[in-house]
Amino acid sequence: MASGSSNSSWTKEQNKLFERALAVYDKDTPDRWQNVARAVGGGKTADDVKKHYQLLVEDIKLIESGQVPCPNYK
Repeated sequence: MASGSSNSSWTKEQNKLFERALAVYDKDTPDRWQNVARAVGGGKTADDVKKHYQLLVEDIKLIESGQVPCPNYK
């Protein structure tokens, strides 16, 4: 996933912080994206994390619709 901003590169640690922040700041949280950006750090803006979230939602839709095959883990 990558957004169009200069902060498009996400580390594994930032992705983990992003996931944790989404669990803490749900859709009803005031200033959700600002709070998530603050939790992620690394210069990510509210717009960066919102775009990252939108890409995640699109990925999930593709997976759930069967358009992306599940990996065959051994």
